Amino acid sequence: MDLNWTSLLPLVFMAVMGLSLLAYVVLDGYDLGVGILLPFATDAEKDIMVSSIGPFWDANETWLVLGVGVLLVAFPRAHSLVLTNLYLPVAVMLVGLILRGVSFDFRVKARAARKGMWNALFAAGSLMAATAQGWMLGSYLTGFDRAPLSLAFSLMIALTLPTAYAMLGAGWLIMKTWDELQAKAVRWARRVLWPMGLALVGISLATPLVSRTVFDKWFSMPELIGLLPIPVACAAAFYAAWHVSRKPNVVAAGYGWVIFASTVLLFVMAFLGLAYSIYPYIVIDRMTVWEAASAHDSLVVIFVGVAITLPAIVVYTIFMYRVFWGRASELSYGAAK
Repeated sequence: MDLNWTSLLPLVFMAVMGLSLLAYVVLDGYDLGVGILLPFATDAEKDIMVSSIGPFWDANETWLVLGVGVLLVAFPRAHSLVLTNLYLPVAVMLVGLILRGVSFDFRVKARAARKGMWNALFAAGSLMAATAQGWMLGSYLTGFDRAPLSLAFSLMIALTLPTAYAMLGAGWLIMKTWDELQAKAVRWARRVLWPMGLALVGISLATPLVSRTVFDKWFSMPELIGLLPIPVACAAAFYAAWHVSRKPNVVAAGYGWVIFASTVLLFVMAFLGLAYSIYPYIVIDRMTVWEAASAHDSLVVIFVGVAITLPAIVVYTIFMYRVFWGRASELSYGAAK
């Protein structure tokens, strides 16, 4: 295909949508992970854990809004197909996110007798959202196929994605907390690291089995040689996280961030592998980027809006993390006595 402006513009929007969803998975992934880990902490530690994500969690979800918004306006046919097939898991995810939002505010304003309930709902909402996102990813990778093997594949991702988010959350807490809670976060990281690693390996091996397109793109020469840096980088990142999580003195010396950074690298490599696997489809084996795209004139107008909105979100995100970076403290804003 000739790379003129008409054929290139849908690829630009595909890249914006993909990068937005990657930013969401990493940024909202760690605060979902913190929510999943919440039941394993003491009451005092729960306050610090929630405080560590307090300035960020709501803004992190902006990336999800941007990604889904681009899908809606730039690829309306794909949006219709995706949302029709994922109506139920999307509803479950939204209920989970709503529970998180309500619980986040009410847990610090409610009386002590109710605080435990809101903590439990915050954790439940986090787990619901993570599990629903796993099912959505599995369904998407199988092209929304309803065969037993495809459904089992989606279920596998739904059950294992929370471990990856928990790993991100543990890495975040290692950077943002101290003393006993930090040590506890290191133990959490060690416990979920291997389940996460085994899940990623299992998904990587199963994906070619449920999609002939993915199999052909990964297991042919010379593509197989060119793609080796992705699994090698994943193995190196996994080893780095494993090594640091076993060295409390290294974490105490200020290198706990390696665990979080290594987990982020795993997510980035998985994203690159996924992007390569599905291209040029936006819905694998069913609809290409160009078939799903809006009319060219519409894309030009949308491009102007995205060119203004995307830099604003990037600048705001960087500014927010710069202002609120540092160790967390106990969350409090006028709690009822």
